[in-house]
Amino acid sequence: MIKLCWLLLALLLVSCETKNKDRFTDTYTEGVIPIAVDVNFQPIMQEELDVFEAIYPKAGIVPTYTSEVEAINLLLKDSVRFVIATRALSANEEASLRSKKFSPRSFKLATDGVALITNNGNPDSLITVSQIRSILTGEKTNWKDIFPGSKLGKIQVVFDNKNSSTVRYAIDSICNGVPLSDKLNAQKTNLEVIDFVSKTPNAIGIIGVNWLGDRKDTTNLSFKNEVRVMGVSSEAVATSANSYKPYQAYLFYGYYPLTRSVFVILNDPRSSLPSGLTKFLTSDRGQRIILKSGLVPFTQPVRIVHIKE
Repeated sequence: MIKLCWLLLALLLVSCETKNKDRFTDTYTEGVIPIAVDVNFQPIMQEELDVFEAIYPKAGIVPTYTSEVEAINLLLKDSVRFVIATRALSANEEASLRSKKFSPRSFKLATDGVALITNNGNPDSLITVSQIRSILTGEKTNWKDIFPGSKLGKIQVVFDNKNSSTVRYAIDSICNGVPLSDKLNAQKTNLEVIDFVSKTPNAIGIIGVNWLGDRKDTTNLSFKNEVRVMGVSSEAVATSANSYKPYQAYLFYGYYPLTRSVFVILNDPRSSLPSGLTKFLTSDRGQRIILKSGLVPFTQPVRIVHIKE
């Protein structure tokens, strides 16, 4: 009887140990996993996931579309093993994961453009990087400060979310670390930014370009008609000759000055479904979806065709 009790106890301990080791049961192409995605890339990622799950019907990806800050926090808490963001992990974040015996990796997926959108009733369509910087920091608060003939009055700047990657990009890359004005507004979603700007003559919105593409246009040469997309120049004075809109070709050549990288951040020690999804995103098929979205894919060649009128 005593021997039987010890045997049952031993089997129970082995069973518990096995369950702890097998906390994740997904494989490279099967299973169900949660992921966290910067909401700026929801249109692209949802299309990617639809295709991936059609190819691998035994795989289930449950995305959380959230701010970049929250997405990376979920990774650091080991709540997800896959994140889409516009930056790699910082040295401190990577050290935190490595202290827990993890080996995080980052893969570049694409180049994105940060677009400036205005109301269709705004006649001014060209702006310089220095001018948008002066607006964001609060140095310039009225449209006539930028365009002397403007009658639109006070500038209303809108972002999607105060914790979004677009806000971080504005601080780090446009304003060179200078804090943004406390007069700026944040909506809740990118669609709300588009809607607000479309209804507000004096507004300017800052938004990821993949939210603006006209899905009916396979050439990626047009944007949503609800708003106007501004041409941006890195020169001192914006002209039609030196200003560019965030078209795919201008992102590719680097002519458009407001660009950022898109990354997969992976923490997948078992090389299971998160790694399988990453492999798909960097494959020819996954990169073609990015190409169709208007962004520039990283791992596939891009063919630019010059058309003469």
